[in-house]
Amino acid sequence: MKLYITESRMTRPKYDYLIVGAGLYGAMFAHTATLQGKKCLVIEKNNHIGGYCYTENVHGIEVHKFGAHIFRTNSKKVWNFVNSICEFVPFINSPLADCQGKIYNLPFNMNTFNQVFGTTTPAAAKEAIEMDKVVFDSPRNLEEHCLSTVGRRIYEMFIKGYTEKQWGKKCTELPASIMKRIPIRYTFDNNYFNEKYQGIPKCGYTEFIARLLLGSNFALGTDFFDDSERLSSLARNIVYTGPIDKFYNYRFGKLDYRSVRFKETYLPDVDNLQGNAVINYTDSHVPYTRMIEHKHFLKTQCNGTVLSYEFPCDYNENGSPCYPIPTEGNLMKYAKYKALADKEPNVVFGGRLAEYKYYSMNDIIEQFV
Repeated sequence: MKLYITESRMTRPKYDYLIVGAGLYGAMFAHTATLQGKKCLVIEKNNHIGGYCYTENVHGIEVHKFGAHIFRTNSKKVWNFVNSICEFVPFINSPLADCQGKIYNLPFNMNTFNQVFGTTTPAAAKEAIEMDKVVFDSPRNLEEHCLSTVGRRIYEMFIKGYTEKQWGKKCTELPASIMKRIPIRYTFDNNYFNEKYQGIPKCGYTEFIARLLLGSNFALGTDFFDDSERLSSLARNIVYTGPIDKFYNYRFGKLDYRSVRFKETYLPDVDNLQGNAVINYTDSHVPYTRMIEHKHFLKTQCNGTVLSYEFPCDYNENGSPCYPIPTEGNLMKYAKYKALADKEPNVVFGGRLAEYKYYSMNDIIEQFV
C-alpha cells in the first residue's frame, strides 16, 4: 500500500504524529497515542509491518523471518498487557549447542558441566571452572573477560567461534561489554532466560503488531527519506525509529552495525529435523551461527518443517542493520548524534536503531505500559 500525498493535504497538519517505522517501538507508540485520542500516521519503507518481529505463515507454520523471538518479562503488568492484545503461549527457551558434532545444553548449567567436565555436583563444577580460569586483573577485551570468568574450555568450545562469527571480529578485538554477564548456573536448569513470564503470541508477531496499529493510518512501501519534507508536514510531531546517523545524513560518519542473512528451507517430507527450536553452531568452520526449526515454537502439528539458517554478515545499505557494535569509537560518534537529537524540536527518537542500543522486546513495551 503506497501512500500518495496531494498538495491540498499539506496545508495543515492532519496528524498529531508521523511515526517512521512500523516495528515494535513505532507500533507501541501508535497504540499508546491512539488510546489518548491522538491521530497517528505510521509509514514503513518495507512491504510488511513488524520490523524484526515480522512473522509469516509458511505451510501452516508461523515462521520468525528475522530470527527467534521469545518474549519475556518479570512484570505481571506487561504480561497482562501483551495477553490483552493476543494470547501468548508459554514457551521456555532451551537452546542447544552443536560443538564438533556433539550436542550440549545451554545456558551453561550443571548439564553442560557434566557434559564438558564430567562433574555431577555444583561444588565439583565450580572447582573445575576455577581450575580452568586464566586470571586477568583488568580484562582488556572479550577474550580475557571470558577466560577469567568461565575458563578456557567453556570459552573455546562455546564462545570463541560463535562470537567471532557473530561479530566478524576476533574476540581480542571486541570489548568485554558485549558479554557483560555470562550466565552460569549451578543447577540442572536449561531455561535460557530468568524472567518469570515467557511466551510467544499465538496469533503471530505480525498480527500482534497489526492489533497495536488499530486506529492508526499506516502505509507500507513508503520511505521517509524519499520525501521527508512533505511527509513531515503532515504531522505536528515525528517519531523516528530508523538509524539516527541516516536522519542526520551521516554528518559525523556512519555508525557500524552487524547484520544477519537468513536462508529458509522447507522440507515437506520431514516432520521434525532437529527436535528443538534453536541450535547454536559454535565451531568457526560452520558458516552459520544458528539453525531454527520454527514449528517447535508453538508446537505446531502439521506435515513438513521449516528451517532457518542464520549467517552473520557485514551491514550494507541493501541489508538490515541488526546489532549496534558498541566499540568506543561508535559510542563516541553516537554521542554526537544524540546531542543533536536532544535539541531536535518535535522529534522523538526511539528504538534500537534511533538510540543505537540493543533492546529486547520487553524493554520496548515496558517503556509504554
